[in-house]
Amino acid sequence: MRARPKPVSWADLGLTKIEAVEKARALVQAKLEYWNQFYKFKYNRVAIKSHKGRWGSCSRLKNLNFNYKIIFLPEALADYLVVHELCHLRELNHGARFWDLVARAIPDCNRRRGELRKMPI
Repeated sequence: MRARPKPVSWADLGLTKIEAVEKARALVQAKLEYWNQFYKFKYNRVAIKSHKGRWGSCSRLKNLNFNYKIIFLPEALADYLVVHELCHLRELNHGARFWDLVARAIPDCNRRRGELRKMPI
């Protein structure tokens, strides 16, 4: 079995934590604007956090949360993550309707999901 890669941190990029969070905020905002042209969902607050165990979340209040480490992900996985959380605005579960919604924009979402699960947080 291959070992998981070591988690990357803001310091590895020569950034302060504040700079990494702002870089992540800009990336997430741009991706939300792009992908939400497709879905046209309404959301409230977008927060960038430093979770130890999750890449993102969506609350019942339609608040989107993303891990600042999204800046370390390959583009395809960052896109998948944003679309995944956007789709939770419509379906707050991981049922068939949720995955159908994700697959409309990311047809290879199952492959990307598997790749994201292998990435260290």
